[in-house]
Amino acid sequence: MTVRKIGRFSARAGRSSARFGGRVLVRVLRAATDEAMPDLPVPPAARAVSLPDRGTTHVLDIPGPTPDAPVLLLMHGIATTGPLTWFSVLPELSERYRVVTFDQRWHGRGIRSDQFALDDCADDGAAVLDALGIERAVVVGYSMGGASAQVLWHRHPERVAGLVLCSTAARWQGHLGERVFFTTLGIANLGLLSVAADKVRVHAASLPLPAEDAAEAGLRAWCMSELRATSPWALPVVMSELGRFDATGWIGEVEVPTGVLVTARDHAIPTERQRQLAARIPGAVVRETPGGHASLVFDLAHWKPAFLELVDEIVARSGLNKNFNNSSNLSG
Repeated sequence: MTVRKIGRFSARAGRSSARFGGRVLVRVLRAATDEAMPDLPVPPAARAVSLPDRGTTHVLDIPGPTPDAPVLLLMHGIATTGPLTWFSVLPELSERYRVVTFDQRWHGRGIRSDQFALDDCADDGAAVLDALGIERAVVVGYSMGGASAQVLWHRHPERVAGLVLCSTAARWQGHLGERVFFTTLGIANLGLLSVAADKVRVHAASLPLPAEDAAEAGLRAWCMSELRATSPWALPVVMSELGRFDATGWIGEVEVPTGVLVTARDHAIPTERQRQLAARIPGAVVRETPGGHASLVFDLAHWKPAFLELVDEIVARSGLNKNFNNSSNLSG
């Protein structure tokens, strides 16, 4: 097969992957409207923050109860945004901590770039901390965000006081079917990357600024808007990068307090792979909830208490709350 034929094949396969990603996103949108939405407030509007030599993303920075409250940096899942992934726990977390989340590149109003790489997402996370004047944070990741959180620790260990990894794994490829899928997707992306990058830029440029009065439209409308903020053209490229992710060679070197929250009926990230992640991290605190991958929205009765308890434990072990507890005791 000639180079030209390979290019044409890759381009056709790439476009098919993008269309498939779009259909998946549509199903997610429909599921979001069909499922019973929790009765929760719409998060505050995120704001544009320029990261020097990197680009502009949108950051939600919710102050904690005091200026010296411990900081949580929340990393979101694929095809969503920071606020959309974490809206179900923001009210409780902000009662205890300063909470920061942002749109990772190729997602929502995140950085537009020629390629998508988890290394860049991790570096963006460190740059967000720099922009906000934050020295260290407990980094919390869900699904794809769990991979980004692991890479953030690996590349910037001095910025990470602890890790909370939810519904995620140390690698995405496992059985033969997954290896075939990710290999095929990688070939497809040979003809997709430049097209997808342009489509993502155009899509992001068309997005309105986050509405300050979004609460008036209601949570369901806000969720739908946030889901639509990520271009379906991003999904095959992001999935391909996740297929290359493999932290198994170094995740055992993690020395900060770490918690792993396992979802027991997870069909997106196999439950056993989540447990394997926990087993690889020395001293990891493990909690398990009975639901599936979307438990942080649709199984809150079980998931939220376990998550909040795990975050509290990891923050306590991290030492970030030392000054906060002292100031709380003095003020009391």
